[in-house]
Amino acid sequence: MTSSLSMAQKDVEKWKLQLALGLNNPVDRGGAEGYYSKQVNFPTINLGVQHMFSNDLGAKLDLGYNRAAAHSGSLPYKMNYTRINVQAVYDFKDLLTFLPPPIGVVAHAGPGVSMTKPLGAYADNTYTYVNVLGGLEVHYRLSRSVSIFVDGGYAYSLSGSDKYNVATDGFSFNGDLAYVAFGVSISLSGCHYCN
Repeated sequence: MTSSLSMAQKDVEKWKLQLALGLNNPVDRGGAEGYYSKQVNFPTINLGVQHMFSNDLGAKLDLGYNRAAAHSGSLPYKMNYTRINVQAVYDFKDLLTFLPPPIGVVAHAGPGVSMTKPLGAYADNTYTYVNVLGGLEVHYRLSRSVSIFVDGGYAYSLSGSDKYNVATDGFSFNGDLAYVAFGVSISLSGCHYCN
């Protein structure tokens, strides 16, 4: 009985809300002639809800919003990149036992949908396509119910290069996106234990 209780998932870790703010880099494998993104763009905003099914395995649904702009040597443009992903989550705490208790490492990966929309004159050149996102989070627990984390991720586009088979007037984007974001994770369950 004691063993099963000690291995059970803590209530405070079952449901979490995550909010993160960071930077992004759009990667266009097709190479839109004359249009180049800045290497570092702001903002990236990620919002997600995570549920852990066991001590180390869970799932999360998250929404990401990213803004990118033209590099100094590019034709001018700005773009919004929005994605929605359903991801499996794996907590490495049972494998990385040498880490201090407040530190955790969590991997996440799963399919989703990307929506890109240029702003201004090229607003009609929108794309909606499938992506696969993978990433790694490093958490530092501040209390039973709150942790801060850094998240690095890569959304790989499954759109192909169809947009270049038809002449496109101005900027368009259906490529990959890399991001780094800093955030806070707040428990949504078990808060009767929270201070």
